[in-house]
Amino acid sequence: MTDLTPITALGGTVARSEVFGALTLTEQPDLSLASLSLRKGQGVPTPFGLTLPDVGRAVQMGDYGAFWTGRDQWMIEMAGAQDLAALLKSEVPEASVTEQTDGFAAFDITSTGGAAPLDEIMRKLVNLDPLAFGPGCATRTTLEHIGVFLIRRAEDRLAVIGMRTYAGALWHALSTAARRIGAQTDGELT
Repeated sequence: MTDLTPITALGGTVARSEVFGALTLTEQPDLSLASLSLRKGQGVPTPFGLTLPDVGRAVQMGDYGAFWTGRDQWMIEMAGAQDLAALLKSEVPEASVTEQTDGFAAFDITSTGGAAPLDEIMRKLVNLDPLAFGPGCATRTTLEHIGVFLIRRAEDRLAVIGMRTYAGALWHALSTAARRIGAQTDGELT
């Protein structure tokens, strides 16, 4: 019998995590994702008790979260690697649900220095105003040449979710920027 060992999007048997001064970059292999699309005439449901967010927003409640991806469409998140699509379909049987977990790689960037280091990493990597992208905001944008979802989970926490095939390139871009910001002295960001 074949002995298969599960690996993360970055190819490890455990999640990669690195600290760069005030910034910590961590791979999130246990984040489950499923897309939820409403069918014509369907009312907006509340799966797992979540009030699904409006345009450009994200919500979190316990182990579950959701962010808006398009008209009548959301990505549902769950902490822990399980069959989220089946759970979601049982919550909202009339909606279209598709498992997305294996197609994406997720990374968290946290800051022990407040919002400023995260704002600076956003200035370096994406074409978004970090001051207008506060907690609860979510969007689809490009980071370098890669399409990603960005979610500002808190002032000191930013999530980056991109296609799994680009996991290495995303890690490189994020870690390079975090290393430069973390190397700056006296908290001055340039």
